[in-house]
Amino acid sequence: MVATDSNTRQTVLRAALKKFAHCGYEGASVQDIVETAKVTKPTLYYYFGNKAELYRALVDYALDERFRRMQVAAQQGATVAEKLVEIIAAMFDFLQNNRDLMRISFATAFAAPGELPSEIRSLDKCSRNFEFIHELVKRGQATGELDRRFDSKELAFGIFGQLNIYIMAHLLLPDCKLDRKTAERSVALFLAGAGRKR
Repeated sequence: MVATDSNTRQTVLRAALKKFAHCGYEGASVQDIVETAKVTKPTLYYYFGNKAELYRALVDYALDERFRRMQVAAQQGATVAEKLVEIIAAMFDFLQNNRDLMRISFATAFAAPGELPSEIRSLDKCSRNFEFIHELVKRGQATGELDRRFDSKELAFGIFGQLNIYIMAHLLLPDCKLDRKTAERSVALFLAGAGRKR
């Protein structure tokens, strides 16, 4: 997780991630987490006020790290197409190394009302991540790289949605290959469409 955190806090986070990813929020008890982490309940509560705060720390990390990686990746390309390839490839790489983290992140996004405690809110960070792509799309339209006939949000939803569908598919079907070539083809499909040229 985060290199500046203490080893004990990291141990608790790793144990919680394992339990949440495999048992869900309700199915993972604090007792299960402390036994897996080999710490005491007071130790867990020293770092996290309660189970909800522990869960939120994991989801926040997933969303914050995705955002950080998108920012770094976007600096790699010169054109919007290149930036999108870099972003998608970076997200695929993050997924490969953080499957459980992505599972709980998506589970949180699709949780039914009341399924998670009210203090676990990820909408602001999800919106921030989407807006990063939206701003990139708007710049692409301003420079003429992207078609202005379409609403910028329509285009942003198209590419952001496509990225997230690939991630969800990989979570469900691990054999679904996500690599740089897939990122390049995904962006090419988004930019060119699949309709026959006339």
